[in-house]
Amino acid sequence: MTQASKTVAARTLWVRMLLLAVISGCAMKAAPPLPPTLKYPEFVYPAAVPAVGAQAAAVDRGWRYLQNDDLGNAEREFAAALKAIPDYVPARTGEGDIALASQDYMRALDQFELALRGAPAYAPALVGKGQALLSLNRDSEARAAFEAALKADPSLAANLGPRVDVLKFREIQDLIAAARQAMNAGRLDEARAAYLRSIAATPDSAVLYRELGMVERRQGDAAAALEQFNRAVALDPTDAVSFAQAGEILEERGDFAGAEAAYRNAANVDRFAGYDRKAEAVATRGRDASLPAEFRALASADRITRGDLAALVGIRLEELLRAAPATPVVTTDTAGHWAASWIAQAAATGVIPAFDNHTFQPGTALRRVDLAEAASALLRLMARTRPALQARLAARPTVSDMSPSHLNYPAVAAAVSAGVLPLLDDGRFDSERPVDGAEAIAAIDRLRALGESR
Repeated sequence: MTQASKTVAARTLWVRMLLLAVISGCAMKAAPPLPPTLKYPEFVYPAAVPAVGAQAAAVDRGWRYLQNDDLGNAEREFAAALKAIPDYVPARTGEGDIALASQDYMRALDQFELALRGAPAYAPALVGKGQALLSLNRDSEARAAFEAALKADPSLAANLGPRVDVLKFREIQDLIAAARQAMNAGRLDEARAAYLRSIAATPDSAVLYRELGMVERRQGDAAAALEQFNRAVALDPTDAVSFAQAGEILEERGDFAGAEAAYRNAANVDRFAGYDRKAEAVATRGRDASLPAEFRALASADRITRGDLAALVGIRLEELLRAAPATPVVTTDTAGHWAASWIAQAAATGVIPAFDNHTFQPGTALRRVDLAEAASALLRLMARTRPALQARLAARPTVSDMSPSHLNYPAVAAAVSAGVLPLLDDGRFDSERPVDGAEAIAAIDRLRALGESR
């Protein structure tokens, strides 16, 4: 061998040795340690069980590259593991994490789905899937993935628990907003379905039961609505609106005792919403419902009689008459009359006195002057405990069709001054005009209001 040939051979050997050294050095290069602060702390380490073998080692190196934000080297390590075992779940999960880090959310979702085909309860892939879905604004599916991850690995609760709670809250908020929007737009079936889904997620919300009850009431399902309002007040005894809604339904059903109780519960919670007046009104309706048909017909009567007025006074001003001085009076024409007991009371207290011949004449049509005389007598009874009424009884208003010397003027003046019987538009009283049921009831109600005032 010539000297030249020896030189070329030596150089070739030297180059080969140098290349081998470089290659060996590259092969021996270790992945970096994990940084003090992970680049992607929300990712879950794709552990292999058991964590042995070349593929597990490659995944571990890929994970360290990933957390050092070296996505290229991380990709090579995960790809190497997949080349050896194409369905290797930890490596496929690592591929998904790289796609997440690259903000390629659809690819990430595909990778996690592939991983989960081989291991449906693999927590790192479930967490990654939830993160990808969350980035794609698919919150409900993301929550389901996170919940599945928690079920598979309860140790993730500290990190995933608050996230699941937030997603639940947002989902419920969206459902409630959709339900209210549908209700306001009159899409009641849609609103009801949304409220039911909201209640399934938060079964302890009194507000949701109340609003569902509102929808069902508008749909005409009073029984279902009443059930929702009862559930609402069971959860929140301070829900005055639900009490009142239940009261209205019970009142419509004719359950006046139940309605009164519901209104009084509402009034105990909210003293300024007028529920106490509703309770009183429904209590009156309940009492009236048990009264004779003749009494119930008075509100629509074109004309009423002396006997009718006695019943109105005896029923609507029962407490006042019970406390009034009374002297029993014998009447000869009231036996068998439907209002006989109230006639006897009105006559005994002098509110509607009998005639000198011991008749009451209960069927005689009532005139405005007769109503004024009865109102004046009732005002005098009230004035015994309410001195402020005395001034009204002493007032002398101008009545264009009645002089102050008229026999009935004092009674008319008292009724007018107290606001029980107003003058007509031209200042007349029109004492002989017959009284209809609505006018008589209005006058008695004004008297009752005066009696309740202080």
